[in-house]
Amino acid sequence: MCAPGPGTTARPSWRYRRLHPDDALGLRLTLTVVSTFLVLVPFLLALLVLASWSPLRRLDRAVTEALVGYGLRHPGWAEALNVWTEVFGPMPLRLGALVVVGWLARRRARQLALWVAVTMAVGGLLGPLVKLLVGRPRPELPEPLAQAVGLAFPSGHALNAALAAGVLLVVFRPRPGRSAKRYAVWAAAFLLTVVTGFSRVALGVHWSSDVVAGWLLGAAVVAATAAVFTVWRAAPARPRRPPRRNNATAR
Repeated sequence: MCAPGPGTTARPSWRYRRLHPDDALGLRLTLTVVSTFLVLVPFLLALLVLASWSPLRRLDRAVTEALVGYGLRHPGWAEALNVWTEVFGPMPLRLGALVVVGWLARRRARQLALWVAVTMAVGGLLGPLVKLLVGRPRPELPEPLAQAVGLAFPSGHALNAALAAGVLLVVFRPRPGRSAKRYAVWAAAFLLTVVTGFSRVALGVHWSSDVVAGWLLGAAVVAATAAVFTVWRAAPARPRRPPRRNNATAR
């Protein structure tokens, strides 16, 4: 539903009041609720991991072993996943985000450029912090398809892929009416997130719950920083004080 025109008293729809950028308060509340929910789920997963909850442990092992077994039987499949996880790893995605920041700055979209930088930085700091707090080791398999160092929960690849997908959707969101471009942007964000996370489990370097936690934490960071950005963008600029007139010249 479009915004009501001048002179009309029609109440905007619930969807407009909750999601439209012109309604900063409603959008901010929506993003805050979403980010809170997305943080709670990884927090619960972390508690289950710390408690060594047997159903989650069995599910993680079953999924990882099944995918790694398939990769051992299909070396070409495993090689393609290795290439993907290297190309779309955390460092290449951060470098890509840095390029986007520079491009936005040149186009004088400084607030959006700062949002991209803050989003990637917050996510990049949050991931290692949660890893240290949870301290979950990586899978130990007889024949892993890749090698990785460090702790497992959450997956840094999955978290950074979710951050990059959020940046892609916000920065390159097409204008209304361009359906083909909109579908292309959403498809690229979906593939980046899903395939990157899937590859980490299929290569045997992460449990499935590590990847799910990384996705949700990345989405929570995007929602939280977008809420702050919405407030900043909607804040009215302070009016400039008129220059003081010199008494000598005023006479």
